[in-house]
Amino acid sequence: MNELLEIIKSSGLVPVFNHDDPVTAKRVIRACYDAGLRVFEWTNRGDQAMLIFSRIIHYVKDEMPEMIVGVGSVFNGGTARDYVLLGAMFIVSPVLDPGLSETCKELDVLWIPGAGTATEIYQARKWGASIIKIFPGDAVGGPAFVKAILGPMPDVQLMPTGGVSPTRENLAGWFNAGVCCVGIGSKLFTRELVEDEDSTKLIESIRGALEIIGEIRRGS
Repeated sequence: MNELLEIIKSSGLVPVFNHDDPVTAKRVIRACYDAGLRVFEWTNRGDQAMLIFSRIIHYVKDEMPEMIVGVGSVFNGGTARDYVLLGAMFIVSPVLDPGLSETCKELDVLWIPGAGTATEIYQARKWGASIIKIFPGDAVGGPAFVKAILGPMPDVQLMPTGGVSPTRENLAGWFNAGVCCVGIGSKLFTRELVEDEDSTKLIESIRGALEIIGEIRRGS
């Protein structure tokens, strides 16, 4: 699990994606891999989300063995268990739930809970969370919230999702505030890029975001 934590933190970017077409989903995951990412979060959203995940996870294992795939938007232990049995290597939730925490401990899988207050972040730490998702990142106060939290809790590892975009200005705000990584969904995977069967521009966009993150980190 420590190795997984290091991969997530070193990448700086957790791509968050869901699509109801397995072919499109595979193409996007492949683009992430080709751009240099080794972590990917599939969103548990829609009636077919688990079924599609069961299809794409085999593709990932066969074609991209270094890719670590987790599942987000998980609200309970039962759903987490089902996804882990299918191959999910980490579980992300927008909320803080003790039952989900216990299930992830039982399964020995990385759990990244969502939090939006100092109390929730503190409780998540008590329940064993190594990385805590700040959600929705922009609505709870943005980078200023992160700075405020890291004052009394300087060793907490925070990953904002929601309100994060792959621009230099936005990413600099978050990383200079002290986050360990960021989650980006629709602002990285625009409809135009996702629907283009030629993934060249999508790969360039992802690679560009990773380069910006690297430059910001070296500068700080």
